[in-house]
Amino acid sequence: MPAVGPRVLYVTDLAYPARGRRYCDEDIFLTSRLREHFDLALCHPLDTVALMDGFDAVVIRNSGPVLGYQEAYDAFRARALSDGTRVYNPLTGRADMAGKQYLLDLTAAGFPVIPTVDRAEDLHRLPAADRYVVKPKLGADSIGMEIVPADGTVLADRLRDPADGTVLVQPCVDFSYEVSFYFVDHDFQYALYAPDAARRWRLEPYEPTPEDLEFARRFIDWNGLEHGIQRVDACRAPDGGLLLVELEDLNPYLSLDALTDGTRDAFVAAMTKSLRRFLGSGPGSARR
Repeated sequence: MPAVGPRVLYVTDLAYPARGRRYCDEDIFLTSRLREHFDLALCHPLDTVALMDGFDAVVIRNSGPVLGYQEAYDAFRARALSDGTRVYNPLTGRADMAGKQYLLDLTAAGFPVIPTVDRAEDLHRLPAADRYVVKPKLGADSIGMEIVPADGTVLADRLRDPADGTVLVQPCVDFSYEVSFYFVDHDFQYALYAPDAARRWRLEPYEPTPEDLEFARRFIDWNGLEHGIQRVDACRAPDGGLLLVELEDLNPYLSLDALTDGTRDAFVAAMTKSLRRFLGSGPGSARR
């Protein structure tokens, strides 16, 4: 069959057992629509390096936490940067793509983020709380996360083991709900929230206020990605303000099943236009 468009390698782990989500359904839907505009093939993240030379771009989607295939991901990243491979999202992200260091950086810069430290000697910088969240700096999908009581000895010991700043500590915020804002490039697409704080992935449409969108855009602007899909996760704090929980810029799950048909179609159209712009900009855009 003749080519219908640029060749895209779509990276996903269709069998990843995500809690409360079905990665495979989302990627089956998305690829069925993107195939109308691109020559597209799916592959598992472990196969990316072996296959990517035959494509114009690699699209990273629901590929699961990198911790599950760290060596293969590091090899892919090194090869893509060395060869100038087009990767969507681009590998220049400063947020989850590079680990959780950004939470420390944003805390230090005074951004509205859940206060975060990574060393025992900095615990005094955190607001007092009954419980604290301890999680790996390179974690994802709540892997390795613990809730630790506000016992100074227990908390300090947890930070000292290991003592090299590889774990993060945050106060356990008594939030009323979590809300996520979804962007393609720098354009807001939709927002979803979990009315029940105990059921993170039971999402409903959320109508953001201008203040909500200003909050979310601060982090999109800070990250500086010109192309790609990003999700800003936040919680509604007791004082009514929003605090950043996570800025997902590698492979954010999109919860497309929670959208109306019209919003879902609009997102697909925005992603398609974004990919076309991405493939048409800069060197290597017409590799054949």
